[in-house]
Amino acid sequence: MINVTCAIIRNEDNKVLVVQRDENTDHPFKWEFPGGKISGDETEEQCIVREIMEELSMEIIICSRLQDVVHDYGNKKIRLIPFVCDTLDEVPFLTGHLAYKWLDPLSLSQTDFSEADVFVANDYTRNYLTGDAREPAFIDESREELIADSALQEMINSLMSSNEAKWIAASAFENEVVLQKLIEYSFSGDKKLAFRASWIVSKAFDSYPAVITPYLGRITDSLGVIGNESVTRSFLRILSMIDMNDLSSDHQGFLADYCFRLLGSAFSAIAVKAYSMEILYRLTVIYPELGIELAASIRNIMDEGSAGIKARGRIILKKLAELPL
Repeated sequence: MINVTCAIIRNEDNKVLVVQRDENTDHPFKWEFPGGKISGDETEEQCIVREIMEELSMEIIICSRLQDVVHDYGNKKIRLIPFVCDTLDEVPFLTGHLAYKWLDPLSLSQTDFSEADVFVANDYTRNYLTGDAREPAFIDESREELIADSALQEMINSLMSSNEAKWIAASAFENEVVLQKLIEYSFSGDKKLAFRASWIVSKAFDSYPAVITPYLGRITDSLGVIGNESVTRSFLRILSMIDMNDLSSDHQGFLADYCFRLLGSAFSAIAVKAYSMEILYRLTVIYPELGIELAASIRNIMDEGSAGIKARGRIILKKLAELPL
């Protein structure tokens, strides 16, 4: 029996990521939920986080687990261990698959999955139709209790769904002390706490952008010193959606230099490059002289980039072409 993990990865629109197998694999051209075999003494949770980073260069938060699927393919027997996960990343970097797509959960049943993945898809769809988007487990907690560091950190580390992150984000909107703590935790040496806190800050921006505006300068300043790429992604995501006039000219200049370096780096994650392109486009609206350099940078990375980054690059180039540069 081979133990294999897989991830039902949901984006901000509750669509689910599926990937297509290569023609040289044992299930050529079939679609599947990404994942892989457990290695060594790693836990199932450690395995799926590692596999998704290696296969797709995406950050995920594990929200729940579905029922295991045992399936005999004839030449091998596997136990497929499915995890439901949330992500802020929209553009995977495919290292072992032909293609990807984001699907509405109700269309999973029409997808040509590998046999074991069919059972996972059906299980997830049933849960989706019966209202799996449960209320936060701590919904009865008083939001006043979140002012205590221990209570808030415990809540962040035990997050099990995007709904719970949104509940804490609403608490930050109602109580600035909670928001300040989330910002502080984003710089924590505890990488798990830092990523989850910055993820919630990003959720707070989605629903209450005005409360994050006073912190945009600090978020920008932190980009050069953060040692946690997960937090960098969350902060870049926020900055990719703001009105650049909310930043000082010094911060705008720093951000332009920083994002151009990210685009030129071979080590930048695909999501980081995608956010950087959008940030630089927004800066180009204010400073048209950036347009030629941005277009050249995008074309350079598109030459050797993945399908996802090429698609994002084409979008930005089209928007640049519409500016009076």
